[in-house]
Amino acid sequence: MAQMWITMGPQHPMTHGLWTLRVKVDGETVIDTEAELGYIHRGVEKICEARDFTQVTPYCDRLCYVSAMTWANSYIYAAEDLLEADVPERAEYIRLISAELQRLASHLMWLGAFGPDIGNLTLMTWCMRDREMFLDLLQELGGSRMHYNYPRIGGVKRDIPIGFADRMIAKVKLFEKRIEEYEMMLDESTIWLVRLQGVGYCNAEEMVEAGVSGPNVRAAGVNYDVRWAHPYSVYDEVDWEPAVEKPTSVKGADCYDRYRVRIEEMRQSCRMVLDAIEKIPGGKNTNYASGDEMIYPKAPTRAPEGATGFSNYE
Repeated sequence: MAQMWITMGPQHPMTHGLWTLRVKVDGETVIDTEAELGYIHRGVEKICEARDFTQVTPYCDRLCYVSAMTWANSYIYAAEDLLEADVPERAEYIRLISAELQRLASHLMWLGAFGPDIGNLTLMTWCMRDREMFLDLLQELGGSRMHYNYPRIGGVKRDIPIGFADRMIAKVKLFEKRIEEYEMMLDESTIWLVRLQGVGYCNAEEMVEAGVSGPNVRAAGVNYDVRWAHPYSVYDEVDWEPAVEKPTSVKGADCYDRYRVRIEEMRQSCRMVLDAIEKIPGGKNTNYASGDEMIYPKAPTRAPEGATGFSNYE
């Protein structure tokens, strides 16, 4: 069969998002690709030019619904650096817990969507079942299932609710057992191994040169995690270590390695939140009122005319 180009997207079951992948195939073998990402551009930066800094957080939530808390935190940390804002240690622990719960939900969405592509429909139902546990916990914090608008410049919107710690500990410990079930189902599946191992090779040098980061580059054996190399928040105060996979081939990391590193990342996220909730200043079963200096120290300061702006908000 002659080689040919096939356009997959911008609306296509394969893409899991609004983008286009042009694929060059030789029979059933993909030999080249070209990605077109411009469909994702939504002008968020331009929108934010006409907003004050307190109005930006909800837009960050919507940059990626799968990991809304992470995107919002990224903006909040940047704003706090510019404003030289002091953040209570309890609030930082809450941010870390919320970010790692979001990471668990995000990785489960990744793994769940990956399953049907490989031919494992059961995996999607398992992942969505477990993801709901973490979305329920995040909803307790932010009041919404997806878009939380939870972190604040200088702290967080509200403290963890009474009983949250016990509910979270129970769910995280249950999920640690579920991770073992995922491994039993997938690592012993011939279909899973045949369709992942030896597919999509990329070595560490190529990834670093291309600017690849996160779990994908750690799957190739690169021991670099920004939370570890340049710890922010309180990541240097909790018990964890980066998830790094040793590639199964000299050719580099394949799809199986990239799956394995995310499994280990979920274990490390569980380890982090369980340690953080025990170390949180003020105690895990305490609930401070909104605006308390333990979670959000500065009182609102408004201009006389009201519409000019304010430095603290709820």
